[in-house]
Amino acid sequence: MSHAFKQIDVFTTEALKGNPLAVVFGADDLSDAQMQAFARWTNLSETTFLLRPTQAGADYRVRIFTPASELPFAGHPTLGSCHAWLEAGGVPKTPGRVVQECGVGLVALKLDGARLAFAAPPMAAREPEPGLLKQVAAALGLERPQILGARWLDNGPRWLGLRLASADQVLAIEPDFSALAKLAFVGVIGPHPDGGEAQYEVRAFVPADGIPEDPVTGSLNASLAQWLIGDGIAPRRYVAAQGTRLQRAGRVHIEAESDTVWVGGSSRTCIDGRLSL
Repeated sequence: MSHAFKQIDVFTTEALKGNPLAVVFGADDLSDAQMQAFARWTNLSETTFLLRPTQAGADYRVRIFTPASELPFAGHPTLGSCHAWLEAGGVPKTPGRVVQECGVGLVALKLDGARLAFAAPPMAAREPEPGLLKQVAAALGLERPQILGARWLDNGPRWLGLRLASADQVLAIEPDFSALAKLAFVGVIGPHPDGGEAQYEVRAFVPADGIPEDPVTGSLNASLAQWLIGDGIAPRRYVAAQGTRLQRAGRVHIEAESDTVWVGGSSRTCIDGRLSL
């Protein structure tokens, strides 16, 4: 059983500085168990499998697996899978636009200069429980007053989003991963001083799914942008840095256009070959 295979570095222009993604082509003949086993074996935050679409209008279908489970949607797998599909000769039905089918339905992507950007899917937000917030703050080594805002953010993955006063506070977090694994997927954002390349710093903690800290996270950045732009806290266009503490240099480009938040980033192919199972 042999399949074309690529490994893509996503949200970076420089190889080995973003978030790696394994992409398996022509995966219609693979079982759920085989997909999960391969994702567990790669031990990357996500592995994707490209299949024939089943919904009208879709250019391809993708299934997204972490080492522990399948996700209905995720951001860096969306950009990386599209990059791989186009690089392998995929031709979208509409020039300049790609439509991906995944667990949350159809997701639109566009070419944004040298980058790809996806339209953030619908997101549900609500206030977190005060007791949980206190536990999460303790697991992150934060005092409760340092958290300026908090929301449950659900766009497929369900994140507990936290807003801090500064990027320095975000970068200083030293999580207790064993405690955090029992609580929530947690994303933290704080602003950089004016004048820099990036306006925000983001970190994502997912120890319950075998990923203590994710290098660069599209789904989290999408929901954080929808929350903060919607509340008038963040500008309608900004760049978020992520992965700094992991010696990465992820850059996520956010732009609100009418009612749509676009989440963009560059991708680099690092491995191109075949997978044998």
